[in-house]
Amino acid sequence: MTEARLILVSHHLCPYVQRAAIALAEKGVPFERRTIDLAAKPDWFLALSPLGKVPLLLVRQPDGSEVVLFESAVICEYLEDTETNIPLHPADPLARAQHRGWMEFGSSILGDLWGFETAKDAGTYEAKRKALVDKFSRVESALGDGPFFAEDKFSLVDAVFAPIFRYFDTFDTIAPTGVFDGLAKVAHWRAALAARQSVKDAVAEDYPARLRTFLEQHDAWLLKLA
Repeated sequence: MTEARLILVSHHLCPYVQRAAIALAEKGVPFERRTIDLAAKPDWFLALSPLGKVPLLLVRQPDGSEVVLFESAVICEYLEDTETNIPLHPADPLARAQHRGWMEFGSSILGDLWGFETAKDAGTYEAKRKALVDKFSRVESALGDGPFFAEDKFSLVDAVFAPIFRYFDTFDTIAPTGVFDGLAKVAHWRAALAARQSVKDAVAEDYPARLRTFLEQHDAWLLKLA
């Protein structure tokens, strides 16, 4: 029986898991990671997850019982409420609300990204590519001098966008996408996040190989551009 107080139930490629792992690492909170195969979900996981999705955060209570939290945004907010020594939200309520809005915007980018990476024809690929270009152009206009979203302070918005940028680290080895062309601030932000230790540690070393296998399994149009 594990003695960890917090257990993050994970999947190798899930960006929502990554944002929770990054938040935990940034706050210096020890946790155990339990990785599952979403193509063959174990019964214990299905019993715990109302939506059948990762991440889950299992919070062990003093009496040994466990409380299950699901949805990455909920998990991050719980950590922000309980691990207060290193805040990842702004103190100002208006700025905090703005950050939450940009976190949701990041989630909407992940929706387009799914369509982009699983596109099987040129038309779908290009439509999703243009959607990504449009959204990152909006992000460009919201960024300051960096290196992070809130200038010199790492925040939960950074934890949301770091896994998004990670996809393109692999995509760029296959074929140019042009998604970030002309977006100097986004490119600077992307580089700063890639260098962050919490971001590096949010996935295993075989992440690029697993992502490429995923593309092959979905007959991705991106691979045909190589």
